[in-house]
Amino acid sequence: MLELTINDSDRLVKVAHALSTHTRVNIIKLLLERPNLNILEIAERLDIPVSTAANNVKVLEEAELIVTELQPATRGAMKVCSRNFDDVRLILNPSVYDQNTSKVEEIEMPIGNFINFDILPTCGMANGTGMVFQEDEPVNFYLPDSRMAEIIWFRKGWIEYRFPKRLPVGAQVHSLEFSLEICSEAPNYNNDWPSEITVWVNDVEIGSWISPGDFGDHRGKLNPSWWYDNSTQHGLLKTWSIDLHKSMVDKERCSNTSLYDLHLEDKPFITLRIGVKPDAKHQGGINLFGRGFGDYEQGIIMRMEYN
Repeated sequence: MLELTINDSDRLVKVAHALSTHTRVNIIKLLLERPNLNILEIAERLDIPVSTAANNVKVLEEAELIVTELQPATRGAMKVCSRNFDDVRLILNPSVYDQNTSKVEEIEMPIGNFINFDILPTCGMANGTGMVFQEDEPVNFYLPDSRMAEIIWFRKGWIEYRFPKRLPVGAQVHSLEFSLEICSEAPNYNNDWPSEITVWVNDVEIGSWISPGDFGDHRGKLNPSWWYDNSTQHGLLKTWSIDLHKSMVDKERCSNTSLYDLHLEDKPFITLRIGVKPDAKHQGGINLFGRGFGDYEQGIIMRMEYN
């Protein structure tokens, strides 16, 4: 379902314009009967010139009501069209809509429950009783004991988690956020050690935040007694969020990526990737804190608001 609110006037106008002629509505109806048609087939079935079909397909494509793909043809390539949504919902009073029907699903993921990674040293993990395994050996991240981690660090690369998408049938997500305690990764610690940390959701880049350092200015409130005073002590609690219009870090807009770009309806889970891109200006690594380390007693929390 495509859900539009009056707060996103630009997109609402674009979609309304795309649906404002019989020709374009007939194209969508035609793609319901035949999911994949090229422009020539659309022109023939609707008895319109090919140029007219092409122009109207372009309008529908720009409104994201249909998607197109170039496929090989006898001469060159042809543009094949398919529907992108089965329903369009217009919300003209979003404040009343949200107050009356909004619900929340919240899931906390232990930081050791990652499903995939691609990292380089320095790297390691620890918990309340000691180091989980020998440091600086990425292959050890595959060990079952990794699930016991309460702090994870790596200098380069990324780590990925998968959250179940537990929603009632027909529910539509209108806000998604992830909160986590995080900082840079320096030798021992260094309060002035910037790192450009990026988050991806469902393989779509959400936005980046520059961590100012690897913090050791005070001992982490939750750190176990055995943890070294000259090591990383705590991070900052950061929140990446995505709504129907944009993405934010701590309520500050960081990109134009919206929930529509994530295609949440495609899979029964949501993936979260946290990493430092190879071309990042500040490649200062990552420390990720769980319930037993740092200043905040939590793992990674995903919060979904839905109707």
